Amino acid sequence: MARALPAGLAAARARTVAFQGVEVRPVEVQVQLSAGLPAFAVVGLADKAVTESRERVRAAIAALGLALPPKRIAVNLAPADLQKEGSHYDLPIALAVLEAIGVVPKDAFRGCLVLGELALDGRLRPVPGVLPAAVAAAADGLGLVCPQASGGEAAWLGAELAIVAAPDLPALVAHAQGHQLLPQPEPAVAERTARYPDLRDVKGQESAKRALEIAAAGAHNVLMIGPPGAGKSMLAERMAGLLPPLDAHEILEVSMIKSVAGRLKDGALSPERPFRSPHHGASSAAIIGGGPQARPGEVSLAHKGVLFLDELPEFNRQVLEALRQPLEAGEVTVARAQVHATYPARFQLVAAMNPCRCGHLDDPRLACAQAPKCGSTYQARLSGPLVDRIDLTIDVPAVMPGDLALAPPAEGSAEVRARVEVARARQAERLGQLGAPHLKTNAEVDGELLDAVGRRSADAEALLQNAAQRLHLSARGYHRVLKVARTIADLEGTGELGRPHIAEALSYRRRVVR
Repeated sequence: MARALPAGLAAARARTVAFQGVEVRPVEVQVQLSAGLPAFAVVGLADKAVTESRERVRAAIAALGLALPPKRIAVNLAPADLQKEGSHYDLPIALAVLEAIGVVPKDAFRGCLVLGELALDGRLRPVPGVLPAAVAAAADGLGLVCPQASGGEAAWLGAELAIVAAPDLPALVAHAQGHQLLPQPEPAVAERTARYPDLRDVKGQESAKRALEIAAAGAHNVLMIGPPGAGKSMLAERMAGLLPPLDAHEILEVSMIKSVAGRLKDGALSPERPFRSPHHGASSAAIIGGGPQARPGEVSLAHKGVLFLDELPEFNRQVLEALRQPLEAGEVTVARAQVHATYPARFQLVAAMNPCRCGHLDDPRLACAQAPKCGSTYQARLSGPLVDRIDLTIDVPAVMPGDLALAPPAEGSAEVRARVEVARARQAERLGQLGAPHLKTNAEVDGELLDAVGRRSADAEALLQNAAQRLHLSARGYHRVLKVARTIADLEGTGELGRPHIAEALSYRRRVVR
């Protein structure tokens, strides 16, 4: 039988969440008022932003025309051994305090997850992670209380989730008291503002355009090698424009990462494929993810999109080696002393590099005095295991002046994207029939499933076996040749892999170091 609290002791609770990557962990905010010297203590493995919420809560309650009682206020964030980070604990602490002093009716928001940052005047500021919190609330049959600026992203869960999105603390208190109910927010939709450069702008480089089309159709990784000014960056910047828009499930995945990272502008979800292009001086934490709060890095922000690494050998060796695991697994785990955060990282790598430091290895007129040794030294900055994870390696030669004078090509990004969408539809349909509807592209296929999709003719098998021995292909390289060949066949609408498909796939499979 539950015992009553002693006289002079009051307690209240509110539900909120802690984030570990895009995963959500439930947290209960417990507030207790007791006799003693006036104090406001926050316990429960809270970081500095959480402990500073005392002053924001105190000022926001003062903006209501109220004062905290002259008692000892203890705030416990349970479970106590789970790291608490961020300013979104302000609102649940404030609501629990207001319930404890009798301003907010008891259990007014007990069936809701609450998160939001308080300004000193009581306004509610948007916080990262509202979309993952909304998904968790809907899964547990709870409602959601959040700032008005974040209501648009939470509203994507539909009518199954009851949302209270308030502009400030006074409006939320009035809603709890039944004086002025807040309306359900509408989903925020981002306008399609991305205007990708058109492939028609690139003159010449037909073989490179063909490789980009194959890479886009199968979500394959690609590395372009060529002298300065050959158009490698121009080609890479047009890759995102060759990809089909995100479907509903992919939009949710990408937006959850952006929400945790605080990158959802006005809480609006976007169907655009991410395109990330970090500088080669970026740190490992910036690329892979990390920092004091284990935030997502560029590999996760590029999830379901393109990660373009220009001047690939100029990146720190530690950064390049750290790419190996997410390239293979499609996710990355950031481990810290207090937290292990796992983020999705199913990105498409597009990389570009010069053949050597001066960039003119193949032109005796412009090459430096150290050629050709400088080429081997420069390209050796890329390790064999990293190169083995790149499906297509292509040469991008210098463009001749005569090519620049030609009229723009008749075929641009729209025509290539149409073929890419047809090829991806074939892949998705085939994988659905094979019992893997969660997979969408050939790049994701592995194991027995690859044997099923990579059926090939006898002469194609003979060519593949001979090439595997001569080129000393690893098991990974062997499988990636099959995946690229399958994509080439999908672009043609062919069911069985033939010798030409294997031959073209093998032409893109070679070592970088010369």
